[in-house]
Amino acid sequence: MMKKLFLVFILILSICLPAISQVFKNDDLTISELEEKVWVIETSDQTTMYIIEGNDRSMLIDAGTKCADLDKVVKKITDKPLDVVLTHFHPDHAGNIAYFNKIYMHQADSALLRMMNIPYNGEIEYINEGDVFDLGDKKIEVIHTPGHTPGSIVLIDREAGSCYTGDAFGSGMVWMQLEPHLPITVYLESCKKMEKIMEEQQIKKIYCGHYPHVKKAFDKSYLTDMKILAESLVNGNAPEAKKFEMILPIGAQNPMIVTQGQASIVYDPEHILD
Repeated sequence: MMKKLFLVFILILSICLPAISQVFKNDDLTISELEEKVWVIETSDQTTMYIIEGNDRSMLIDAGTKCADLDKVVKKITDKPLDVVLTHFHPDHAGNIAYFNKIYMHQADSALLRMMNIPYNGEIEYINEGDVFDLGDKKIEVIHTPGHTPGSIVLIDREAGSCYTGDAFGSGMVWMQLEPHLPITVYLESCKKMEKIMEEQQIKKIYCGHYPHVKKAFDKSYLTDMKILAESLVNGNAPEAKKFEMILPIGAQNPMIVTQGQASIVYDPEHILD
């Protein structure tokens, strides 16, 4: 009897959990197929990249921290011409850009090119709200979502009902305490904008910027929780905040963290509204 119950449990678990197939692994990273022609790259230091392959072209979303020969690793997955698109210009998302001759990013993060000191001699093409990458059978649209950084973007695949958010809405926790600071009011507008897009365009899956922390796609309820939390910070009625202990000495000296539902926001108390 117990054996039968165990087998039933395993069957239910296999149905409920997304089927993820590992296709490549080395000391720096693991690549798994998330869905047809979409792969997640999880690095040993828990950063994340995504590969999307279309009929004509492919896209690499973000470039991790330190992964040897990343260009050659990507070619093990797809040999199509490659567009390398950064969701924002932080080192854990742009660390390997030197392996590629051209990258795409939002111009609002251009100040971070100097601040982050990531060597790059290739071509940078700036992208804007509404730009579309045509991969053949897949169209990936750029949505500007400032907050975590001024140039944070989300990449939307409407046909697949998926979006790739980098750190724009965090991976359960969004960091708003880093320089250059943006007001929480700006971030709140990005939350509202993205929530509306998800509702109107039937975007069901949020693939976040640090997939190893969550091992799943978020849904719209996560974004709604983040919106409500940001709104409560702006209105001064947020749940009780606690001191946030930084692992690395970056950003605000005394950051605080507040949590509601699935969402947490780390912020600088001196830069909520400015």
